[in-house]
Amino acid sequence: MTSLGALRRPPSLWLKGVAGVGAVRGSASVPGMVPRPQGTRRLSRCPVCVGWNRVGPLGHAGSWEGEPSAPNGREHQLCLCWILPCQPAIAMGVPVFILAGLLVHCVFLVSIFDIYFSSPLVHGMTPHQTPLPPPAKRLVLFVADGLRADSLYELNSNNRPQAPYLRAILENNGSWGISHTRVPTESRPGHVALIAGFYEDVSAVAKGWKENPVEFDSVFNQSKYTWSWGSPDILPMFAKGATGDHVYTFCYTAESEDFGAQDAAKLDTWVFDHVKSFFNSSRSNQTLFSALNEDKVVLFLHLLGIDTNGHAHRPYSREYKENIKVVDDGVKEIASMIENFYGNDGKTAFILTSDHGMTDWGSHGAGHPSETLTPLIVWGAGVNYPQKVTSQFFEDNFLREWKLENLKRLDVNQADIAPLMASLIGVPFPLNSVGTLPLEYLNNSAHFKAESMFTNAVQILEQFKVKMHQKKETTLSFLFTPFKPLSDSEQINFLKKTRLYIQQHKYDEAVSLCKTLINLALEGLSYYHTYDRLFLGLSIAMGFVGWTTYVILVIIKTHTNLTKTVQANNKESTVLFYAFTIVGMIIAFFLLIQARPWTYYVYCLLPVPVWYAVVRELPVIQDLAANLLSLHISQCIGFLLVSTLGIEILVFSFFYRSTLTIGLLIFAGWPVITQLWVQAKTTALIWTLLCVLLAVFPLMPVVGREPNIPLVIATGLLTLLISCFSLACCCRSENKHRSNEELKVYFYQMLSITLSTYVVSSTHDSLKNKQGLPVLNQIISWMTLASSSVLPLLSSTFLFQRLFSILLSLMSTYLLLSTGYEALFPLVLSGLMFVWINMEQEALQHYGLSVKPKLAVFNFAYATDITQFRQLHLDDVRRSFFFVFFIVTAFFGTGNIASVNSFDPASVYCFLTVFSPFMMGGLLVLKVVIPFVLVSCAFEAVQVTTQLSSKSLFLIVLVISDIMALHFFFLVKDYGSWLDIGTSISHYVLVMSLTIFMMLMNGLAQLLTTKRLELPRRTKHHST
Repeated sequence: MTSLGALRRPPSLWLKGVAGVGAVRGSASVPGMVPRPQGTRRLSRCPVCVGWNRVGPLGHAGSWEGEPSAPNGREHQLCLCWILPCQPAIAMGVPVFILAGLLVHCVFLVSIFDIYFSSPLVHGMTPHQTPLPPPAKRLVLFVADGLRADSLYELNSNNRPQAPYLRAILENNGSWGISHTRVPTESRPGHVALIAGFYEDVSAVAKGWKENPVEFDSVFNQSKYTWSWGSPDILPMFAKGATGDHVYTFCYTAESEDFGAQDAAKLDTWVFDHVKSFFNSSRSNQTLFSALNEDKVVLFLHLLGIDTNGHAHRPYSREYKENIKVVDDGVKEIASMIENFYGNDGKTAFILTSDHGMTDWGSHGAGHPSETLTPLIVWGAGVNYPQKVTSQFFEDNFLREWKLENLKRLDVNQADIAPLMASLIGVPFPLNSVGTLPLEYLNNSAHFKAESMFTNAVQILEQFKVKMHQKKETTLSFLFTPFKPLSDSEQINFLKKTRLYIQQHKYDEAVSLCKTLINLALEGLSYYHTYDRLFLGLSIAMGFVGWTTYVILVIIKTHTNLTKTVQANNKESTVLFYAFTIVGMIIAFFLLIQARPWTYYVYCLLPVPVWYAVVRELPVIQDLAANLLSLHISQCIGFLLVSTLGIEILVFSFFYRSTLTIGLLIFAGWPVITQLWVQAKTTALIWTLLCVLLAVFPLMPVVGREPNIPLVIATGLLTLLISCFSLACCCRSENKHRSNEELKVYFYQMLSITLSTYVVSSTHDSLKNKQGLPVLNQIISWMTLASSSVLPLLSSTFLFQRLFSILLSLMSTYLLLSTGYEALFPLVLSGLMFVWINMEQEALQHYGLSVKPKLAVFNFAYATDITQFRQLHLDDVRRSFFFVFFIVTAFFGTGNIASVNSFDPASVYCFLTVFSPFMMGGLLVLKVVIPFVLVSCAFEAVQVTTQLSSKSLFLIVLVISDIMALHFFFLVKDYGSWLDIGTSISHYVLVMSLTIFMMLMNGLAQLLTTKRLELPRRTKHHST
């Protein structure tokens, strides 16, 4: 086979060969193909290397003038193989390369869970409890799911409290404040913080906060008996983790959690009714009666109605506020009943709080104050009475709004409530708790407070000691660096000093010292937890840079003519191989003697083979450098600056959606900058207008905040209007390829759009009137969803007809999932994609790369083999960037999916209203994917109409996404607010998934554009 250097020829000769692309299948009459000019050579597959070969006009092998012959004097039986893809330019085969790429990216993706999000929980600690008798024998915990602090504390329009009983409690009987939750403000993490005292194990993000990867301790587990009533989504996880059989749960059915129900307050009524019947039944059940009269008893009432009504009707709705009144009445009734049951013995403590709040638009998950500020009211045994104050300062202005400025407000972190509960009933503090006991809530002696605080400090110090011991055992002694502020001697000194203060009745000094010890222990826990982070982070970063460099070399070597083939030196290759093998063995030995986990071997050894592959291509790098040095330095710097700017715009768009607007406005000026508008003024004008129109969407509020059903209906009608116009144009044109079956498909898609528009209107009217989801609407919705992936396959495979059919099918489903302006998004995006296909043809002609094909008759079915014909041009990098930019726009155009806050259950109400996290999550993912599919199908059209290699395209996108991923790898954090933590990890996962997802979408796009299902036709029988 000829060398790469011998294959290089003047562009005029190369273009002459490419111009005959339409003759690949041996016929110039194939629709959509470019007729082969006279005198050019036809292309065919080489049976030896399966590459494209040139065949003379009469079908005989030929060669260009002055062109060398193939080795051994024959031309692969047919001809000299001249198109680059048949060159074995990379050391590994294509399947091996793809598998290696997938493996490397999976390692990169999983690595952050070991580096940043491994479980901080440790085991093996000894339980500790306050040695003095507790003030309460039992505790009643009310958790009003989704209750905002302002919704409970504020006065209504008549200047009366929303919850009269609870207002009277905080004014006359107990202490109150705000509990500050952390992101993600979801039910699962909130309840773990409340009951177990630690913020949800961050490694649980890999399991969607569904279950904790490791077992954890809780107040329920430490109690003698716990009885709980409420949601099947919350209660079982605490019973599952408890040791022994002393945590009992009573749950309603999952089907009861219906967003479309007449009144979700019935969920709370169910809880109150079952608690009352439970206590009534205990009077005739001696065993149960005896258990209820034991010490260290917990009663947990999970009240989900407020959260459900907030999702369905928003927090300022009448339903939400009436549900608060239902909870207030229920708490009053239960508290009175329990006091009477125990003969008003004064040994019951009550706590009312919430797991999270809710935004004005009825969602939660992020870090808005309306989501993180929850109420906390504590009263009963061992609890301080209201404390009158003349003034108090908080950054917010809530006290004046709530008219509570004269009652002392005691704010806590959500995890502080667990040690408060443990102290009140005298159980050991949860082993993994990181909360600090809020002493101001306790009405007890200074001695009791000091002892409780000391217990709190010792319990957290125990975790620090276990963590330090674990790290010391897995690190070489000369490499181990201890946490100096809390060395062994310092620990002993702290404990001795605190105990001495308590013995000397210097309780305030003891409490102060305990708080210092708690802070240092928490710092030390973080220090040892992140001990290996720098080492592992550098290993992954080296792997990232090495892999990206290798992919760039593959692109240059395989899909361009910038380098020539260099014969490898076997002796140098052997030395290189053994050198990298020795390096790998040294790293493995170093890890082995430290007894590191197997994942460390993967992360640390991965850069070795990757950089070995890069260094092997050193001659190619030298050749490339020589070629680049021959270029003008201003061109190189300009290309690098434009590339850097493009990558940074993509990165910033993950944080600020408005960045997409800037990018689209730059895109709008692309035809002017490149002078394309001169040859295609109308197309360029439409392109500019659609770019500007699409640029408006990232400036709009996140989807779901302001439902606008009339706009969704208007979008459905607009889609129908466009469909009718398109059908009229289709009927007027003399299209001999159109059949009656295709018209039937077209009419069915228009009917589907009509039905979707009706279902959206009808469903939301029905839910507004509290009549639930109509069964007929639900059936139509699911049938529309099922048919949307099949109908495009029944339509014609001509380029614009198939793409328009895909748009109509997906729009019918997207309308059902829309609640506002986002319904217009795929319509505008598709319009821009149609124009983009035309603009790329103009660009191809502008740069003299190809004869412009007639797109109107271009057929996807005959275009499956034309993706191998030309080498990469610099403009193809711009095409790949456009594709990645449109993909990012498809993701973030109508909201930041990296934020849980954008979840709006109203989007799926046409399909189901009963709470089902997996089904609802699947439908919301589908809503996100639909614009992605539209972009992928459009790019498939760009790819085949510009004779662009799908392999080279994938590699360019791989490089772009890997550079973005390296950005986000260093931006991943596990400190600061949990909003920052959640955002950083989701960004990295999104970019890392982009490559794999793009491969899947590329396959789906090929299926949707090229395949066609033929319906069985009825055979006509003629009578004889």
